[in-house]
Amino acid sequence: MSAADFRDLHHGRAPEDPLVLPGPWDAVSARVFADAGFPALATPSAAVAASLGYEDGGTPADEMFAAVARIVRSVDVPVSADVEAGYGLPAGELVARVLETGAVGINLEDSDPGEALVEPLRQADRLAEIRAEAGDALFVNARVDTFLLGVSDPGAAAIERARLYVAAGADCVYPIGAPMDALPRLRREITGPINAVASPGAPGAPALGRLGVTRVTFGPGLLLHTLDALREWSTRLRG
Repeated sequence: MSAADFRDLHHGRAPEDPLVLPGPWDAVSARVFADAGFPALATPSAAVAASLGYEDGGTPADEMFAAVARIVRSVDVPVSADVEAGYGLPAGELVARVLETGAVGINLEDSDPGEALVEPLRQADRLAEIRAEAGDALFVNARVDTFLLGVSDPGAAAIERARLYVAAGADCVYPIGAPMDALPRLRREITGPINAVASPGAPGAPALGRLGVTRVTFGPGLLLHTLDALREWSTRLRG
């Protein structure tokens, strides 16, 4: 499937049927999700980092791109790649490196490695450069970190940034960490698809969809659940 096919998966969905994108961290987890029938996958950088022995945010760019390429090669469904804040690469090089992996989409954060928000107009300019370089070959998911970093009125700040990012060419916005009660306002004020993360104890995908979410991802949550199962089995084996 192409980026256009992946883009189409985000549109025309019923409210109770958001696009659910599991997050593989390696080739074997990707095959499990694809074999389960999911139409596409989205790598989580934190889970890939853990699988490679790094802290979240500490994966060298070459290793992240290599991991994404292994995931893409292992499945026959489209894969979107979490490229964090872009590793300091110019837009053209970033787009070229992602396309070399075979991924059809990217997730790009708007906070720098020091966890400070990038000025919104500067981030919008970067997204516009990425769109110009990629054309329609990449689906761009623009992460909005206002809820993560404790800014005043994070909802209003997220809406301001989301509008700029969509105008710059983002296909979807991802106000990560937005509480459930903020989602209806975000849906009313933002044009285009909205990504939300599902977590233990949170409403399931249909409930998130009814609150205005278009697509659901999991961050490193699926890896963490897998590790819990491994710990349980390790305890049994030791017992």
